[in-house]
Amino acid sequence: MTNQSSFPYRLRLPGPTAVPERIQNAISRQVLNHRGPEFKEVVNATAALAKPVLGTENDIMFFASSGTGVMEASLINSLGEGDRALVVSNGQFGERFTSIAKALRIEVDVIEAPWGETVDADAVREKLREADYQAVVVVHNESSTGAVTDLSALGKVVGETDAILIVDSVSGLGGIEMRQDAWGVDVLVSASQKALMCPPGLGLASVSAKAWRVIEKDNAKPRYYWDFRKAREWAAKDQTTFTTPVTLMAGLHEALTMIDEEGLDNVLSRHQRLADAFRAGGEALGLKIFTEAEIKSNTVTVFTMPDGLDGNDVVNRMYENHNTVIAGARNWLAGKVIRVGTMGSLSEADILTDIDYLEQTFSQLNYPVTSGQGTEAVTRILNQET
Repeated sequence: MTNQSSFPYRLRLPGPTAVPERIQNAISRQVLNHRGPEFKEVVNATAALAKPVLGTENDIMFFASSGTGVMEASLINSLGEGDRALVVSNGQFGERFTSIAKALRIEVDVIEAPWGETVDADAVREKLREADYQAVVVVHNESSTGAVTDLSALGKVVGETDAILIVDSVSGLGGIEMRQDAWGVDVLVSASQKALMCPPGLGLASVSAKAWRVIEKDNAKPRYYWDFRKAREWAAKDQTTFTTPVTLMAGLHEALTMIDEEGLDNVLSRHQRLADAFRAGGEALGLKIFTEAEIKSNTVTVFTMPDGLDGNDVVNRMYENHNTVIAGARNWLAGKVIRVGTMGSLSEADILTDIDYLEQTFSQLNYPVTSGQGTEAVTRILNQET
């Protein structure tokens, strides 16, 4: 049932995220011929703006796709039936990578860390000594737990072998630093609807020279729509292989222009600062950060619910009373955590409002909080000199 609240609708999920007015306006412009000269200019400019965000000089390939689609594409181009992959898993999306690999009949070994933590790079090195793996597969920013993988360390380990490093940064790119080339990430995939501030529907991929040697050497892999070889050929012509969601590309171009105007370093610093403030506000309300990993996400914050609070109740009340949509969990953490996006076109006012609404919600659910304590903690962080 639609919420009829007088409050404005606030999308505060870990994706999809709210779409700024500038991007909405870009998406609403006239639909262009996806093979015409005007749209070629859009593709060319969007790819050029995307490269520094990915930290790469590689070609950028675009697909009409969800994040899961380009996750599958990364595997189906790199691994064939009977090939062996090592999936580094520490949450729901590591498990999804495993499920995709098994569906493609890839031989899968999994090295796991408890949810909220990350797998140590040295443990991956030891595993790579035990067997001949064609790829190591990992989620950069595990949005189910708020844990961030140290890709710099992992890239060095995988770079010592013939294996390629495949990374999903769907919920990280644009809000957390990514240096694909410097870190040795061979196949990087992401999507439009998170820190890139666009609606869902666009996937993107970038492939290293090392990975291209693997992708090109075997024509037996069952690929057609997802064929990176075709996508690269069309990318060289400033086009996509098949019909492009041209309006979404216009939106992504606008989003990347906004990032460029603000300055990528400033964008990343803003995400860090606002995430720090939100974590401080939640802790002041008596919440514990679920994430135990050394690097905590700046695009999603996961709080453990204290005794007496059910995460599902908090999610429901935030929507019913404040028209604010936050996330719980769709796995074994259901009811035990809440997850809030701290990504995209986020402002100080958003963080202060989030904490204020959470405080009110806790009071309504008879959980003891001190009025104003959370927003005071947020304000202290925001007022610190940078």
